Amino acid sequence: MTRPALVIFDNDGVLVDSERLANGILAELLTEAGLPYTFEEAVRDYMGGSMVSMRQKAEAKLGAPLPADLEDRYHQRLFEGFEHLQPVPGVREVLDGLDADGTTYCLASSGTHRRIRTALSTVGFWDRFEGRIFSAEDVEHGKPAPDLFLHASNTMGVKPDDCVVVEDSPLGVAAANAAGMRVFGFAAMTAREKLASATAIFTDMRELPALIESA
Repeated sequence: MTRPALVIFDNDGVLVDSERLANGILAELLTEAGLPYTFEEAVRDYMGGSMVSMRQKAEAKLGAPLPADLEDRYHQRLFEGFEHLQPVPGVREVLDGLDADGTTYCLASSGTHRRIRTALSTVGFWDRFEGRIFSAEDVEHGKPAPDLFLHASNTMGVKPDDCVVVEDSPLGVAAANAAGMRVFGFAAMTAREKLASATAIFTDMRELPALIESA
């Protein structure tokens, strides 16, 4: 194994501590739409996916269309909650270390560009990633398809097998594997067994630099 030429970070739950907020709001909105959901069920079924894939799956379960404005109301509540958004503990130090040793990194998220920009700006990470941000909006097929990660590596000029992905969702781990990339599963909120196909699994961001160094 060689040290990666590119580290690709997921956003929600990996860089910014937003997964609990986002999945709680989603569960509330789906329940209001007539499809009862708990927070835990929203995490199980939708964490790591795009809003497009969420709508497709939820409408199949409901057997009817979701409200046309559900995504707008979701993002309105989400951005209101972002006022108190914080970085994932320890990730600032990880980015500082990558900057110090010259390791290239970028972001590839199922979120919209607006959501990514709002979150990164809130926690002070926008300048670190500006110009190196890739959204599911940029590709035809989101996670678990490999398209997003392959788009990121191609744009950054790095071969897939020279990349490492940092992900916290089963969909993201599956997408990285499909792209032929090594992937570190961050199991802070996700059960380890759901990330079992990752190259390595960790639960504390302070473990990540050693994993990258030995990748």
